[in-house]
Amino acid sequence: MSKPAVFSIVGGGGFRAQYFLRIAQALPEKFRIGGMVVRDELKGRMMEEQWGVATYRTLEQLMAKERPDFVVLSVPREVAAAYMEELAERGIPVLAETPPADDLDGLLKLHNSLTRKGARIQVAEQYQYHPAQEARKAWIESGQLGEVNQATVSISHLYHAVSLIRTMLGIRFEDVSIRGMRFESDWVAGPNRQGPPEEDKIVNSKRDLAWLDFGGKLGIYDFTDNQHRSWTRSNHICIRGVRGEIFDNRISMQDSSATQIQMDLKRVNKGEYENAEGYFLKGIMAGDRWLYENPYMPARLYDDEIAIAACLSKMAAYAAGGPGFYGLPEASQDHYIGMLIEQAVKSGETVRSERQPWAMS
Repeated sequence: MSKPAVFSIVGGGGFRAQYFLRIAQALPEKFRIGGMVVRDELKGRMMEEQWGVATYRTLEQLMAKERPDFVVLSVPREVAAAYMEELAERGIPVLAETPPADDLDGLLKLHNSLTRKGARIQVAEQYQYHPAQEARKAWIESGQLGEVNQATVSISHLYHAVSLIRTMLGIRFEDVSIRGMRFESDWVAGPNRQGPPEEDKIVNSKRDLAWLDFGGKLGIYDFTDNQHRSWTRSNHICIRGVRGEIFDNRISMQDSSATQIQMDLKRVNKGEYENAEGYFLKGIMAGDRWLYENPYMPARLYDDEIAIAACLSKMAAYAAGGPGFYGLPEASQDHYIGMLIEQAVKSGETVRSERQPWAMS
């Protein structure tokens, strides 16, 4: 049995760091926390008591005691670059959060100071590794949809959605022209990061839509602020190819004999009804074929945790000399296009991308 990957965490105050801690706790055979940098001493002591991990006040203190395979950065963007540069100088691979910088200037600085100098950095953009998205990608890769030329994504905001659009369309760094608009209306306030609503009230809703023309391939961005936590708005994805489409969990196609084919993506959970195997996702099927099998069963993880665990697994392989999976160039491209979407929505004018230096990496 292989040893678990050891990673350290820099930052412990945000909700994202909690993901990595929960995953390591649920999968001790795969991951182990090699200490955390928590600058506030009181908060560090609380983390030690709650999670049973060692904490340090500075990166220097951590590196003097720990030997991580890689470091997860879970800090505000304004300090992330300095940590990335220091870890790169030490030769430590880094798994950073998205987006890696605030603006285009920041992205360009990261490219010049890190990517061009060979820094080993990947970014924890987990949406493409959600079980449902893995299943949809598997169907696309089977070729049964034919060439995929359209993708509508109404799942998360800006760079997250752009990463899914590019993934489903097979887009790398191609130029794009973008038209956008915003529609405002009323809706009932729902859950947010702090939890469920404490009262029933009507608030303003902003729905942003954008059309991304990659030249022969179309991405449609559709997101309402806080939609992904809402009880009254559904997430949605539609992927269209020459021979058919995936509309959420429905596959519709026409084969070469002009026969209609329809099937559903079916989640298979254990622990339901009389099943006593434990409660976890086993995988996703289409007909009699497994499109996705959960590599972390029987751990009781929800989909976002499964996706982040996939990032950690891929990062462990990358740190050991394997291939990258979502580096700074890809993350920078998605954030750049996300910023162009915002510009197109606010201006109402067509916005065109320009080839950036990371596209030549």
